[in-house]
Amino acid sequence: MDVAVDVGTWPAVWLRDNCPCPQCRVPGSGQKLFQITDLPEDLVVSGVEESAATVTVIFGPDGHRSTFERAWLADHGLPGDDAAGVNGSAESAGVTGATGTVGVPGAADFRTEDGKRLWAGPDAPLPIGDWERYQADRGHRAETLGAVLTGGFALLRGVPAEPGLVATVAGTFGYVRETNYGRVFDVRVEATPANLASTGLALSPHTDNPYRDPVPTVQLLHCHASAARGGDTLLVDGFAAAAALRAEDPESFAVLTSIPVPFGYRDRDSELRAHQPLIELSADGRIRGIRFNNRSLQALRRTPRQVAAFYRAYRRWAARLAEPELALSLRLAAGDCLIFDNTRVLHGRTAFTGTGQRLLQGCYADLDGLASTLAILEDTDKERV
Repeated sequence: MDVAVDVGTWPAVWLRDNCPCPQCRVPGSGQKLFQITDLPEDLVVSGVEESAATVTVIFGPDGHRSTFERAWLADHGLPGDDAAGVNGSAESAGVTGATGTVGVPGAADFRTEDGKRLWAGPDAPLPIGDWERYQADRGHRAETLGAVLTGGFALLRGVPAEPGLVATVAGTFGYVRETNYGRVFDVRVEATPANLASTGLALSPHTDNPYRDPVPTVQLLHCHASAARGGDTLLVDGFAAAAALRAEDPESFAVLTSIPVPFGYRDRDSELRAHQPLIELSADGRIRGIRFNNRSLQALRRTPRQVAAFYRAYRRWAARLAEPELALSLRLAAGDCLIFDNTRVLHGRTAFTGTGQRLLQGCYADLDGLASTLAILEDTDKERV
């Protein structure tokens, strides 16, 4: 069946800039071979030729021909000017940071709240993968990685408790992000800890490494041994919590999204600094990232009025993130490997007893690699159908 499309709904320059022909794009990669300044300023559509599957657009004044798949054009339709405006301003586009409204249908960024499935506490989906099946079955691997991208986390079971194997898991979807903590790091009780993570104390929900720019966007924790008592892992969906704060207290939300906060870390070999808001928004005003770690927050230097406003909002935000009903509690056992979005899902743990009993190995990776692997897996599956 023909897919109905009306070429007149797209500006001529948009059509020409998206021309798929081999004169305009490298076959395979699709990278453009021209600059926008190479196109005539007075571009017009001078003719259209249609077939059952394609639409060919002829442009004036140079006569260039672009042939588009009807299905591709249908998937890339533009909203009407009454929805999105024509001057590119956030106001005319129906976008406001305080309320999070978006007037551009189909323009969701997978990194923002619009590309996520939000959850709270016990209502959270619990995506569980099996390591052997994950390696052998591309569909199961895609399902597991898709859960990380949309739900924020996934739990792989049956990963042998072997040193460094957490990096092998990361390598199935991307690249290990090596830091000053090494390629792989241990989370265990140490006699002289440099970090609270190396004690048996409870850790409130937080994101890792907010003092880096950019932060590692994926974290993996592979359980080798669990504590005899306590040490349960806690997960909180920061995007869901931020969306609730926006609805209930837009003033605090506005403060937390607009005031950059200094984060820092220092040891004998490293000194790291970053200034970012606790809640990051996209250019469209959508929730895009969470940085929250009281252990590494440094002295804020703003006007007294701004400092007072920040601490009011910070207290409100911290109290919300600590609400027990928001946390999903997991008891990791040996062989469990947790993969989660470090820019969205906060993680913590309950206190535990014993020295040297609980051992997790961790590493970092990034969402772009995970999203790329998932896209390739899904494209391959589509081609085989």
